[in-house]
Amino acid sequence: MILSCVSISRGDGWSASRGVIYAVYVGLIFFHGLCGSFSGRLMPKIQTFCIYINIALVVATVIALPVGKVTRGGSLNAGNYVYGHIDNETTWPTGWAFMLAWLAPIWSIGSFDSCVHMSEEAMHASKAVPLGIVWSAGSAFVLGFLVLSVIAATMNPDVSATINTKFGQPMAQIYYDALGRDGALGFMAVLCVIQFLIGLSLIVAASRQAWAFSRDGALPFSRFFRHVSTRIQYQPVRMICGLVVVSVVLGLLCLINSAAANALFSLFVASNYLSWGTPIFCRLVWGQDRFTPGEFYTGRLSRPIAWVAVVYLIFGVTLSVFPTEGPNPTPSNMNYTIVINGFVWFGCMAYYFLFARRWYIGPQMTVEESFSTASDNIIVVPVPHALPTETPASFDHKEE
Repeated sequence: MILSCVSISRGDGWSASRGVIYAVYVGLIFFHGLCGSFSGRLMPKIQTFCIYINIALVVATVIALPVGKVTRGGSLNAGNYVYGHIDNETTWPTGWAFMLAWLAPIWSIGSFDSCVHMSEEAMHASKAVPLGIVWSAGSAFVLGFLVLSVIAATMNPDVSATINTKFGQPMAQIYYDALGRDGALGFMAVLCVIQFLIGLSLIVAASRQAWAFSRDGALPFSRFFRHVSTRIQYQPVRMICGLVVVSVVLGLLCLINSAAANALFSLFVASNYLSWGTPIFCRLVWGQDRFTPGEFYTGRLSRPIAWVAVVYLIFGVTLSVFPTEGPNPTPSNMNYTIVINGFVWFGCMAYYFLFARRWYIGPQMTVEESFSTASDNIIVVPVPHALPTETPASFDHKEE
């Protein structure tokens, strides 16, 4: 998105090479790491700002796109085009191509689970976390439907022209067509800020999740990564740095071709869906006798909701491994998600059965044990500075 702004401002048809894209990516990842390490106490305010600027951008887009389109002499697309027209740019049958289009919303709202990763730093997490998930998905449904309707009403009816834009970002082309050069630059600049803040949110949430795993002894080099820095605002700096390194290495896939990069993006969908579906399925099949309802509970609807979730998550994993362009892929447009995911899943299982099962005993408590009884697997953090982003005394490890 940043480089699409450069392309728009230059106006000479320039588009970034894969090397340039990767270099910008690495710079952003390092910047995320620095911000995640040194701005821990500011994260609640950053998150709040991100929410408000997201909503503001949606409202501004909904107003500006149709107004700009009409003002520049264009006309809005008819309702039957917006809600009834289908462009199949693949060689799949139209029905299956429609299903594959679900990957876009699946990917774009796939981070509502960040609430879970931050649960140990949330006040009253047993209720706040599920409410956060519901509000996240619910607001994405409402705002997403609104903004997508407006985009479909104002975009170029020639979908291929938007997909193959010289700017490298279809959304930049849509803004450009409706608002011109300056308007497109303004909106894309705000969009870049929002995406940066989302990336920062992801690196922070991932660091808390990975830190919790290392605290429990579930990751390689857990003794090293579970360290909490007493000099840098009691943040898991080592884990943040580790995630930065992993992200930089995995990002090398984008230097190969778009198929490799897309496989990396699909890794997010497939692995997340597997990780969400597994405990739900286990609770339904084996864990009913040991299941204790929490403060947020849907009662009789709990099991039906869980079965719907399992079926949908399996369907989502299936979608993510299909070649998106057609049933006869070439090496350049093949979906390599199953290769990358298979490597990750097999590696995780092999690590557990060969090594981790000897010492991994599950989630460990950190605040309910005294200093004298804390085992080697338990990290006791001084309460006044315990990984602060909300309230230090708000740890709730039962939610993990």
